[in-house]
Amino acid sequence: MEFIGLLSSGKGTWAQISGLVKQGEWDKIILLGDEFASGFSTEKPSEFIKIDTNKKLVELKKEILEKLKGKINGTEVALSIASGTGKEHMALISALLSLPAGIRFVALTKDGIVYL
Repeated sequence: MEFIGLLSSGKGTWAQISGLVKQGEWDKIILLGDEFASGFSTEKPSEFIKIDTNKKLVELKKEILEKLKGKINGTEVALSIASGTGKEHMALISALLSLPAGIRFVALTKDGIVYL
């Protein structure tokens, strides 16, 4: 399963993404974020997709949809939205559903990775 993580604002939220990347066994890792987030590094191979989080909701959804087309191989993705704003979450989820791709929310807990 592909893992998609949103890297945005929020103190400590990147640690959630980092832990999911490290502990998960993903077919592909796709990370989305703005210019600042492009500095995020992982020990595993990943693809970073730069998005303009200053865009309005509909335009942000269109941008994410265009940039994700052809990158998802399965019928569903593991998704972490521990980082980001409601607008960013709505745009990303809407874009994924429009691909179409199913979503399984994932989180890193003291017991490991859980699917919500």
